[in-house]
Amino acid sequence: MPIKVKDKLPAINQLENEGIFVMTESRAVHQDIRPLRIAILNLMPEKTKTELQLLRRLSNTPIQIEVDFFHPETHESKNTSKEHLNEFYTSFSKIKSRTYDGLIITGAPVETLDFEEVDYWDELKKIMEWSKHNVSSTLFMCWAAQAGLYYHYNIRKHTLDKKQFGLFRHKINDTTCPLVRGFDDVFWAPHSRHTHIKKEDLLNVKDLQIISESDEAGAYIIISKKNNQIFITGHSEYDPFTLLEEYERDKAKGKEIDLPKNYLKEGNVIKEPVVKWRSHSTLLYSNWINYYVYQITPFDIDKIYH
Repeated sequence: MPIKVKDKLPAINQLENEGIFVMTESRAVHQDIRPLRIAILNLMPEKTKTELQLLRRLSNTPIQIEVDFFHPETHESKNTSKEHLNEFYTSFSKIKSRTYDGLIITGAPVETLDFEEVDYWDELKKIMEWSKHNVSSTLFMCWAAQAGLYYHYNIRKHTLDKKQFGLFRHKINDTTCPLVRGFDDVFWAPHSRHTHIKKEDLLNVKDLQIISESDEAGAYIIISKKNNQIFITGHSEYDPFTLLEEYERDKAKGKEIDLPKNYLKEGNVIKEPVVKWRSHSTLLYSNWINYYVYQITPFDIDKIYH
């Protein structure tokens, strides 16, 4: 089924070239159907890349999805034009009276800062509080997962001695969890971060469950016992070359950075990356939409409550 987005969104052409059915607003108005309403708080600097990555994942379900992108009003984006934001994004103040079937909060390149030092932290706290009553299920990604765990459960992040960067093997702790239905016993996922959450801190919170973890990268999928909050500490949405682009970006800035682990053929920059995470990523988002959004959200979306 299609994903519904604003007319002229740049990602549309690329998605259609990949055979993904995208429905624009002008076409959707002629259909009598109740699509799932998903809001995406895009905190990533290169927003158009993240739009494309997430829309790819959300398109792999049989359910029609309507997507609203929004961004913090209290932060000025340096990597995305104002024209793009004005045309394709909205703000929290304009949607806070609405209810959504699902909410995705992306990662952000601010992990070395204390949460309170992030210029949009107060606004993000309001959004996370709002999500408890206006959204059926919230998916937190990478830095947002750490931010969500800190805000909702007072779990602190900790600085790593070295950046967690590359592809890492993961195992499943609870095979009965619908979110990992269809996953292999061992699967790969990308990570790119300077901070982490300690496993013992998660285990001390009775309302949280570690569904998947990695011996090298730590806890990966954490779910609240109410199933309305899902925290993903990695970047399953990444495209094949995203880690390589991050490596080349950091090298150009003179930063000390190793090649992404388990990523490039023969470990050489000039070789193409080996994509080991596409199938698990597709299942992750499909299962979230099916079991944690569609199966839970009321038909009358205004009756969402927790």
